[in-house]
Amino acid sequence: MTSVVESGPGRITVNGALTFATAREARAAGLGLIAASQGREIVVDCSSISESDSAGLAVLLDWLGAAQRRQVTLRFANVPERLTAIAQISEIEDAIGARAAS
Repeated sequence: MTSVVESGPGRITVNGALTFATAREARAAGLGLIAASQGREIVVDCSSISESDSAGLAVLLDWLGAAQRRQVTLRFANVPERLTAIAQISEIEDAIGARAAS
């Protein structure tokens, strides 16, 4: 089970798997929170993502696009290594602010 919740002003937390199986619901929940946000900056805490795949990365990128369209800065914190690795393969790690360990 995955939850995407507002965990404070300008803060979204993702809990659980962010995979093909959960991407549709997670995407919708995140888009709703981004649309409802009153601030100019949102931080998405990814530290509680237990499992992820390329669909999870697509969800993060979709949220980023939605925020940009609203002229809201969206940053990702604590991106799991697996998502960072997928982003690196696609050469989009800068888009999610992910850096792989050296």
